[in-house]
Amino acid sequence: MDTVFLVLSLFLPRLTLFIYYFFVTRNVVPWNLLPCIGNLALGIILPRVLILIFVADTLGTSSPWFWIHLAAAVINYTIGWKNKHRVRRKR
Repeated sequence: MDTVFLVLSLFLPRLTLFIYYFFVTRNVVPWNLLPCIGNLALGIILPRVLILIFVADTLGTSSPWFWIHLAAAVINYTIGWKNKHRVRRKR
């Protein structure tokens, strides 16, 4: 995997997937066991999960990049879940 892909996907996962799918000529986005519709659906709905699958398939779960992306996903989804409930309580 490309280091630039890994770093950018930490901060802007959906935009990084879009750019690397359509504009980067090298084969940076790795092959995985998901069908194309699964890649598309996860890329739109849960891009961090798709990137975790990419990292786990390519580098393995013992890679530090896997654990960094897993921590970023947990933090992102936890904060998003708390903010969603806080907004609903104010209404």
